[in-house]
Parts: sequence; structure tokens; C-alpha cells
Amino acid sequence: MNLWELLDPRLLLDVVFASSLGVLLFSRVNEPRTLWLLRGYLFLVSVAWFVQRFANLPITSKLVDALVLACSLSLAILWQGELRRLMELLGTGRLAVLLGKPQNEFRANESTITNLSEASGRLSQSRRGALIVVDMGSDLRPEDFLYPGISIDAQLSTELLLNLFASDTPLHDGAVLVKGNRIISAGVILPLSRQGISRYGTRHLAALGITERFDRCICVVVSEETGTLSLASQGRLERPITSSRLLDLLKKLIGSSVSGSSTKVVASQAINSKTVLASLESKNISRSSVGKNSSNKETLK
Repeated sequence: MNLWELLDPRLLLDVVFASSLGVLLFSRVNEPRTLWLLRGYLFLVSVAWFVQRFANLPITSKLVDALVLACSLSLAILWQGELRRLMELLGTGRLAVLLGKPQNEFRANESTITNLSEASGRLSQSRRGALIVVDMGSDLRPEDFLYPGISIDAQLSTELLLNLFASDTPLHDGAVLVKGNRIISAGVILPLSRQGISRYGTRHLAALGITERFDRCICVVVSEETGTLSLASQGRLERPITSSRLLDLLKKLIGSSVSGSSTKVVASQAINSKTVLASLESKNISRSSVGKNSSNKETLK
């Protein structure tokens, strides 16, 4: 009897879809505690399915179903922000963000990291408060903020960042949103975090709040009172840091796209240099051949 006749096509599709969903979920989870909760929940779901499918245990099946329902409600409360974000991405059709594939507008270059670190260092030296949100693929929209701010859509530069956070400008109290190598908006009001309310100021709580909700964005914070530099990522704040440390962290967090673009630039430069050398060699060969022909003509004369 053929093996394909024994296998149920619906069972194969079920296994493929379930495996794909599991791989997608585990690839999008970065925090260890969240990963442990997800593993425990999937284990309970697997036990409930096994009891209902293969074991004739009605009381155990009801108890396991009630436990799975209680865990589902608990996870819905704990992950309400993530579930809301998932529904938004599915509703708007932004599957590239859901699959973790950043678009071209989020790809930074070396000048982006240099401008961010240089501007942050100069703001820290002058003790001017600043909050810079760098979107690395979360595709932040105006509805994700308490106030979307004023649209800028300008090329990122150190001078522009310094002007936006000048104390006598109306946009210096809000955050600046950066995507790729462009400044999207300024004067943005971010949602605040509930952790560390007694220890941190408003800027640091805003940086923690936005990075808790969206995992592919980071926040550079400059304290107005002390000039201390901080970096928030995935709901965690590293402070105090120096300008060199900030540069290293920026290279580590958003340097993957930079390395890819830089390798392409180096490759193109190498190709161009090879073509130039080849053209020069061909010109030298042609010149030498012309010189030899002229000398032969003179000897014949």
C-alpha cells in the first residue's frame, strides 16, 4: 500500500500551518520571560489536544480546558498591547512588519549613526534635554502616540537635531521620530511607562513606554538636569552612558543594515576600480602597440 494513501492531506496541512505559526511566534519573541510563558501556554494547549483526541477522560479534559481558558484570559490581559498591535497590523495589511522584514525606509546608513551620536553628545555637553525615537521596523504611525507632533520629513543631520531641541523653540519638549536617514516629525508626545515612576523623569518614562510597546525601536534620551545620556530598548534603560558607548550601542542595534549597505558600496567601489584599471591597462597596451608600429616603420624607412 502506498505511503501517500495512508497520510491524510488535511493532517499534513494542519502540521505545516501549526509549525509555521509556532516558528513565527517564537521568532518574534525576544524577551526570555515572555518566551517561557509562551512555551508553557503551548504545552497546555498540546496536553488539552492530546487528552481530547486520544484519551477518554472527560473529567480531566474539562479541567484542562478550564485551565487553558484561564491562561488564555491571563495572557490576553498581560499582552493586551501586543495583541492590539497584532490586530492593527493584520487590519492594515502590513504583513512585512509582522514577519519582521523592515522596509527600505527603515534602513539606516553610517551617517545616521554618526549624526545621532554626535548630536546626542553635543546636547549632553550643553545639558539640553532631548528624546530621539529611532524606528527600525516597527512602522510607527500617528495613532501610536498621544500626540503625533509636527511633520518635518527632512534629511537627518546633526545641525537640524540641535535646532529642534533648542530651548527657545516650540518643539524642544517633545520627541523626534527618525526613520532610516530622515526625520519624520518633531514634538511627538509618547505614552509613558508605569515602571520606575519614582526613579525616572518624564523623558525616560516616555522612552521606556514606547520601547515596551514596540520591540523594533530605540530611544536616545538626554537629561535636561544632568546632561546624562541614556538608551532605551525593549523596555530597558541603560544609563548613564558615554558618547562612545552610545556610538557602540547604535552600531550594534541598527548597524545590520549599515553593514549590508557598506558591503555593497565597497563591492561597487571595487568593481569600479577594476574597470578603471582595466581601461588604463588597455590604453597603455594600445599606446605601446602604436609606439612599436611607429618604430618599425622608421626602421623600414
